[in-house]
Amino acid sequence: MLVDSHCHLDRVDLGPYDDDFSRLMTATREAGVSHLLCVSIDLESYPQMLALVEGYPEVSISVGVHPNDDDRREPSVDELVRLAMHPKNVAIGETGLDYFRTEGDVEWQRKRFRTHIRAAREASKPLIIHTRDAREDTIDILRDENADEVGGVMHCFTETWDMARAALDLNFYVSFSGIVTFKNADDLRDVAAKVPDDRLLIETDAPYLAPVPFRGKPNEPRYVSRVAETVAAVRGVDTDTVVRQSRENFYRLFKAAVVT
Repeated sequence: MLVDSHCHLDRVDLGPYDDDFSRLMTATREAGVSHLLCVSIDLESYPQMLALVEGYPEVSISVGVHPNDDDRREPSVDELVRLAMHPKNVAIGETGLDYFRTEGDVEWQRKRFRTHIRAAREASKPLIIHTRDAREDTIDILRDENADEVGGVMHCFTETWDMARAALDLNFYVSFSGIVTFKNADDLRDVAAKVPDDRLLIETDAPYLAPVPFRGKPNEPRYVSRVAETVAAVRGVDTDTVVRQSRENFYRLFKAAVVT
């Protein structure tokens, strides 16, 4: 059974399901996805996200504030730790650094990132890291804040093998999204071929970054199978192997309750 290690269920387009979330979840299960991690990006929408998935044991959650927006309510370490104690919570994030969309002074991003790492260490929860055009600073802050004590995942990885190796050395896993299926993603596929078996994860990041052949359309968790197929091809193994390895890695990292 597949695991989608990173999605945003509260933002998935429910139009094809007559605006019925339960129908989306039924379609997801029928597609062979047995567990999902619904990832928080801000505190304002966190209560609604939690309420949406509360009745679904196959959905775990995280809590965090995305690095892109400087107008979000800033979390404190204490608040993140408190929210992370919810039984469905398995991680802190997504957090990190994104210099691609941000101009000018980004010290607020670095401060927010450090807050999340400190909360993760206090709560003993792994981190979900978003990083774009910030390779050196991301790794430096993870090292400086002793993030290796809790580890986590470099989500939707699009960076170099050197950065992946640095993250692996810091006790992190590497997760690949639909981007790995894109025609121009040869370099990323080379990275996907090198990640150790016991550090590999797959995800959709739904509703964003739909894989080929759905590129440009709204993404859904059931499309994680397309990511598994591409990653398996570049690693020279069958798809079932990647499905099994990524599932085992997910439960090892996030210590989520196994749903049968």
